[in-house]
Amino acid sequence: MNRHLIITGASGLVGSALASTAHAAGYILWKAVRVPPSKLTEHTLFWDVATGRIDLPPDSVNDQLFIVHLAGESIAAGRWTQEQKERIQNSRVDVTRKLSSYLASSHHRPDLFLSASAIGLYGDGGEEELNEQSPAATDFLGKVCAQWEAAAGPLKKVNVPVAHLRFGLILAPEGGALKQMLPVFRLGLGGQLGDGQQWMSWITLKDAVAAILHIIEQKLSGSFNIVTENPVRNCDFTTALAAALHRPAILPVPAFALRMLLGEMADGLLLRSQRVLPRSLAKAGFQPQHPKINQALPSILPG
Repeated sequence: MNRHLIITGASGLVGSALASTAHAAGYILWKAVRVPPSKLTEHTLFWDVATGRIDLPPDSVNDQLFIVHLAGESIAAGRWTQEQKERIQNSRVDVTRKLSSYLASSHHRPDLFLSASAIGLYGDGGEEELNEQSPAATDFLGKVCAQWEAAAGPLKKVNVPVAHLRFGLILAPEGGALKQMLPVFRLGLGGQLGDGQQWMSWITLKDAVAAILHIIEQKLSGSFNIVTENPVRNCDFTTALAAALHRPAILPVPAFALRMLLGEMADGLLLRSQRVLPRSLAKAGFQPQHPKINQALPSILPG
C-alpha cells in the first residue's frame, strides 16, 4: 500500500526539510499550494485557503493518506501590532478550521492529520517543568495556540486521528531564529537576553522532522511537544553557541532594550521562560539524535 503525504507550508523551514526526508523514506509527496489549478506542477495539489478546499491525490483512495498542516504567518515577522496579531491568528485558526471542515466532509479522509502548534501554548512557566498536560496560558500566544488546536475539531468529530505538533525553538542554520542569530554571534557581538535565566526548549531541525515521521509511522494522535528532554537557560545557550562558533559572547542585551525595540514580542518570545519536556514523544519511544545543546550546535553549524 502506498503512503501519500500532503504538506501545507512545504516551502517553510520545517516543511521543506520534511518533504525531502519523507520523499527519501518512500512517501509519495504532495505539496498543497495556493495557485490556480492551471498552474499546478507535478506533485502539487490545489489548496483554496479561503474555503478550505484541498484537492486530494488522484488514485489514492485505497492507499494511506497523511496530511501535515504547517502553514501559518511567522510570529517573528514583525512587531505585534494589532494588524499583525490578526494575521497570525487568522492564518492559524481560521485556515485550520476551514481545512479541517472540508476534510471532515470529504469522502476520502486522511488516516492521520498532523497540525502545527507551539509550546507558546504554555506561556511563561518560570522554573516549572511543563508537559503536554499543562494548561494553556491566557496571553496572546497561549490563546492563539489553544484556538489553533481546537480548530481541528471537525476532524475529531468524525473520528479522524489528529496530532498536535507543539514546536519549540527549531535549530537550523538555514532558517528560523538561529539563522538570525548567527551573523551577530560570528562577529563576537552576541550575548544573553535579559538576565539569561529564562529556560529555552529546543530541538534540531533534523530531529524535529524525525519526530514528525515517528508520529506518522506509528499513527499516533494527541499532543506532542517537539523539543528535546534537555531545555537550557538562555545564558547557557548563548555560551554554547559562542563556543561552537569559536567566538566570545560578552554583550548581553538588556530586557528594557528588547522591550523598547520589539514591544510585546520581547516578553512573548524572547524573555519568557519555558522549561518544556517531551513526555508524549518519550512515551512513544522517540529518541532525538542530538539531545544536548553542547553536542547539537557544533553538529549543525558548518565549519
